[in-house]
Amino acid sequence: MRPSRRPSAKVKPKLLSEERVSNKSVQELLAEGKIFGGCDKESKISNNSSSLVASDDSGQRDKILKPLAPVPYLSSEWAELAESISQNILNHNPNVHWDDIIGLDEAKQLIKEAVVYSTSYPELFSGILSPWKGLLLYGPPGTGKTLLAKAVATECRTTFFNISASSIVSKWRGDSEKLVRILFEMARFHAPSTIFLDELDSLMCQRGSDAGSTVGMGEHEGSRRIKTELLIQMDGLAKSEELVFVLAASNIPWELDHAMLRRLEKRILVDLPNFEARRKMFENLLPRKQKSSKPGVPQLLAQVDYDRVAEITEGYSGSDIRLVCKEAAMNS
Repeated sequence: MRPSRRPSAKVKPKLLSEERVSNKSVQELLAEGKIFGGCDKESKISNNSSSLVASDDSGQRDKILKPLAPVPYLSSEWAELAESISQNILNHNPNVHWDDIIGLDEAKQLIKEAVVYSTSYPELFSGILSPWKGLLLYGPPGTGKTLLAKAVATECRTTFFNISASSIVSKWRGDSEKLVRILFEMARFHAPSTIFLDELDSLMCQRGSDAGSTVGMGEHEGSRRIKTELLIQMDGLAKSEELVFVLAASNIPWELDHAMLRRLEKRILVDLPNFEARRKMFENLLPRKQKSSKPGVPQLLAQVDYDRVAEITEGYSGSDIRLVCKEAAMNS
């Protein structure tokens, strides 16, 4: 745990004894959470003027903590939660493009209309044409829902937050709600940004226990609180003009909470690949002649009847086809 802001004020004379820094500027830095304590080795005091100059890592940390400054009870606990999100979730460039995804032409076109065009041409989307704030990708597992979300982040040049249940669920009471709030605050600060909620059904299943029981009975209190906080933050996005998009993926959309489904206004089916898509996947993964980039490494020669393997793999997902190709390459 980092020291509180009070110890930081006590070590101020020691750190700034040779600097011409006014008390007012230091108090402002303390209020913004930019000075933590005497043990913080990432910060240093400038020797040429009257300002505090931070190292590259500290500057990145200050940028992460900036959206939390208005919170009146900002503490070292909130700072640590924000840093944990930045280390485990924040990805600036997934580097996945539309051409990297084989098939799914209809899904890609719908996503472009819903998200990409509104980012590229914001002047055209106002009033009833206001951009979608929530989008649900649903379909069988292994069909490319995560790849589509990363392609959105790359093509839109947005900051990408890849979220799963383990990222924002904590064993400590109250920390899960704080993590959700910090996540959305950081997304607003780094806008335009994309929050991808993978396996949404693990976070937002229907409230209550079994069908027919009283709503809320049999459900853990912590689970209800995190669902409520997610819904509140989604409402906040709908009422703002900031370019923050929420993409969610689920294999079982019928298990999702109805309140969350209403907030995910656009829903896109990511289905199993058709014959042409399967054939193209086999051609891409098992080419007839693959040149090796390293000298001395043998070339992979594939003798494959692409039409035949595409026909007999009906019902396979993209992930299944990749595993089949990997097994074939290992046995060749």
